[in-house]
Amino acid sequence: MDISTTNLLNHRTKRPVPLTRMGFGGAPLGNLYRKVSDEDAQASLQAAFDAGIRYFDTAPQYGLGRSEMRFGKALKRFGRDNVQLSTKIGRLLVDCEPHEVTPEAFVDVPQKRIVFDYSYDGVMRSYEASKERLEVSNADILLIHDVCVFSQGSQEMSDKRVRELFDQGGYRALTELRNSGEIAAIGAGVNEWQVCEKLLGLGDFDGFLLAGRYTLLEQEALNSFLPLCEKRDVGIILGGPYNSGILATGAIEGAKYNYAQAPDDVLERVNKIEAVCKAHDTRLIAAALQFVLGHPAVKTVVPGAVSSAEVKANVELMQTPIPQGLWSDLRIEGLIRSDAPLPGEKKVSEVS
Repeated sequence: MDISTTNLLNHRTKRPVPLTRMGFGGAPLGNLYRKVSDEDAQASLQAAFDAGIRYFDTAPQYGLGRSEMRFGKALKRFGRDNVQLSTKIGRLLVDCEPHEVTPEAFVDVPQKRIVFDYSYDGVMRSYEASKERLEVSNADILLIHDVCVFSQGSQEMSDKRVRELFDQGGYRALTELRNSGEIAAIGAGVNEWQVCEKLLGLGDFDGFLLAGRYTLLEQEALNSFLPLCEKRDVGIILGGPYNSGILATGAIEGAKYNYAQAPDDVLERVNKIEAVCKAHDTRLIAAALQFVLGHPAVKTVVPGAVSSAEVKANVELMQTPIPQGLWSDLRIEGLIRSDAPLPGEKKVSEVS
């Protein structure tokens, strides 16, 4: 199967960083919530590559290095020059005693604990450690990880991490790596668009990996952030297109919305969206996956997968024809914003 490509722009050199319109997110292969066998992990990565996916994202946090190590094995097969690779900085992995391990939401992890560090030294140490686990000489995109309120626990802590990034040299380290050609682009991987907007006011970033926050359910980012991205030619890598589950499962009992049980108002809204999808003989999950790519700032969407079957299913969803009337009906019924760009309404320069 073919996955078309688009470009993220390096703001220093103006050179494009090619990304397939669908990427592969590495969090599930760090054993997120449940253990994934090495065999299934490699089969998932291989299925993505075989399907034409060439953008792969991971992070030290994902399984305390396990995801990066699994990527490293796959990259030997793929050939490093045949893919675009992103990883993240902000969490150093430190050897520790068994009772000190900080797995967060990951299971069966190496004996490590996490130390947040957004300083110059922290960025450089994190990047070097990632390259060792990935067994590569460089990454293409380096992202500041989780300086958002969602991950840091409060606005105060989020602001503290952003100050650390700029006052203690973390941003300088990123720009040095980009300016030297070591990496092609810099940005942040976060769960909130507000901190991305703040970062854009402080530095020159090429793109952001935004988990959720622009989906069939949420378009608040249209107020200011996404127009700013268009104005400054900043690309969005869209993770979490299903809002952590509900846009994939529908409003079933126990449906997850942003990693928690979906509240009644969200369940009701999803039921209404799904009813429109059914009227057009279209699956909710396919509409959710493709909707985000209607916005010109969104360069690629990165759904999760823990098996080759899930990868193949994602590719098929990406290629499912969606009637234009579905989008217009969602807009007419007030289920998506009237100013949300719709797939098929814009001209996108894509290379197959």
